Amino acid sequence: MPYLGRPDYRHGSTESAAVLLVNLGTPDAATPAAVRRYLAEFLADPRVIELPRLLWMPLLHGVILPFRSRRSAKAYQQVWTEQGSPLLTHTRGLAAGLQSALAADARPLGVHMAMRYGNPSIASVLRELKDRGLRRLLVLPLYPQFSATTTASVFDAVVDELKTWRWQPELRFITDYHREPAWLDAIAESVRQHWQAQGRGDRLLFSFHGIPKRYFTAGDPYHCLCQYTAREVAERLQLPREAWQLSFQSRVGKEEWLRPYTDETVAALPAQGVRKLDVVCPGFAVDCLETIEEIAGENAEIFTHAGGEALRYVPALNDSDAHVQALLPLLRRQGAGWPEFEPGSWDAGAETAADAVRAQRFEQFQRG
Repeated sequence: MPYLGRPDYRHGSTESAAVLLVNLGTPDAATPAAVRRYLAEFLADPRVIELPRLLWMPLLHGVILPFRSRRSAKAYQQVWTEQGSPLLTHTRGLAAGLQSALAADARPLGVHMAMRYGNPSIASVLRELKDRGLRRLLVLPLYPQFSATTTASVFDAVVDELKTWRWQPELRFITDYHREPAWLDAIAESVRQHWQAQGRGDRLLFSFHGIPKRYFTAGDPYHCLCQYTAREVAERLQLPREAWQLSFQSRVGKEEWLRPYTDETVAALPAQGVRKLDVVCPGFAVDCLETIEEIAGENAEIFTHAGGEALRYVPALNDSDAHVQALLPLLRRQGAGWPEFEPGSWDAGAETAADAVRAQRFEQFQRG
């Protein structure tokens, strides 16, 4: 196979470093056709659906996509904004916030964003960075808790692109950040601010996206990492054990997923005396269909229909300054040792002069 290179590369060219934030993805529009394209890419990923391809692909394209695309498009229409998908908008804003914060330290590196499924794709963003002289790449999948269905799939996509390059950059990949103290503090503080604004509910529910139970029994650590996150945030909020609980949402199909299920949990709580329920979703870096439409919409209706007074959703950190400040220590630590991450160690003028000298020497070498 032909490998991608830079035929116009000149020795002494300026090198660059980049941080790449990667989120799950979103359709390009809230239409059945756009949603179908997105779901076709998402559900064809063997990391997401671990079934034999000969069995799964005809089922996906012949049965699932024709029906689910229309239903999902209606759900996306409920959350779509003038700027487009909330997930895309907030992820773009978070990248811009981190870029500004790192620039304040005089670190000459770019912070970019890509989507695992949909646009902008990982491959397209990486190829743009290659053309700018990318030599060092730090990848942060925006999944606090590792799962093979999410984080590992991002790794696959990054490597699939890089293995087509003739000259790969240095690569560092952050697998999770569920233990990051600054991030846990930020989640806890978002709950406190919610309580200050709306009053404290009778119980706090931590709702995480689910995965099939067989993935967990096969060795996926996701369930344990979610439990850790919930415990740490609850401790920061000084909550007694009876004041909070954990559940898993967004299951699909008939097989068993991680339990307890969020919708069943929400429906049962009013009978236990819970009149006001607060729900936080620490597995989602930014708000999206699963938080806005499923939690704040569908599950709020389930709760009130079961006799509850109100379900109040605690928004994700999104592109807030609190989120930026929570991720900065992680990026600085993971980028340690690279000149772009060392304050005061990078002299742009001196580096430009050194580049010119190297280029001149190479030209002299070519001339003999």
